[in-house]
Amino acid sequence: MLMEKRLILDAYHTRIILERIALQITENHGDMSNLAIVGMQPRGIMLARKLVDIITRISGAKTLLYGELDSTFYRDDFRQGEKLLVPNTIKIDFLIENKNVILVDDVLYTGRSVRSSLNALADFGRPLKIELMALVDRKFNRELPIQPDYIGEEVDTRTNDQVEVIWQENKSTPEVWIITE
Repeated sequence: MLMEKRLILDAYHTRIILERIALQITENHGDMSNLAIVGMQPRGIMLARKLVDIITRISGAKTLLYGELDSTFYRDDFRQGEKLLVPNTIKIDFLIENKNVILVDDVLYTGRSVRSSLNALADFGRPLKIELMALVDRKFNRELPIQPDYIGEEVDTRTNDQVEVIWQENKSTPEVWIITE
């Protein structure tokens, strides 16, 4: 079967997009003292780290709360099938009670990962507000009524397409590819 791979965002354009999103977040949240950025494991953490770096530089915030959330045990396909799911380490060393939390993921597709992350986040307290940032929004085939507050790029894809966010060692921002079978 022939696979076609198409670049939709190079590292340069991804950096511009992340700068724009960081500016939007800075404008919406002001002094950042009540904001927490939480990367959704495994693929959202690199973006979340990069976003924290940019927001810190732009806003001049001394400290910005950052965490990494794993939702493996909250997935609706947990213990289904033969594949053994292995959780990642959760790194949230602050209270999220009454905080504004931005969940960060690379690609929003069906919304199921976001739903499981919202359930996992609830175990850490009740945030004041939760927002979602997705570098790529696939727009179609959403199974749940979940929409990002901050979007890098919206793409139209078919069900069997894959969207991959690839981090290369020599670049500080990723490339985004659509792979069609």
